[in-house]
Amino acid sequence: MKVLIVLNEGPYGSERSYNGLRIAGALAKQEGVELRLFLIGDAANCAKAGQKVPQGYYNVEHMLSIVTRRDAAVGVCGTCMDARGFADADLTPGTHRSTMDELTAWTLDADKVLVF
Repeated sequence: MKVLIVLNEGPYGSERSYNGLRIAGALAKQEGVELRLFLIGDAANCAKAGQKVPQGYYNVEHMLSIVTRRDAAVGVCGTCMDARGFADADLTPGTHRSTMDELTAWTLDADKVLVF
């Protein structure tokens, strides 16, 4: 089964991306699931490398690494990255600059699409 998850919210302040990454991590562990994750809008900040959070607080960069270590494709909207002032070199490992064309292809290819 092919699953696409689209995150829209910033990494902190709202729990939408946190919850999206929780289900992404769980799906990434399942046999027979091909997972793709697309970060758009403020969610592009989820892929910013070097996040430092207070002890005891969830770390979205770490949560994202759980997904990428399981070979899930993680695209980050390039236009959204540019608008937020960070470059490809700022991306956490396992993620890549992406486009609306890639999101469109992933959407058409997916059996299920979850949006947070």
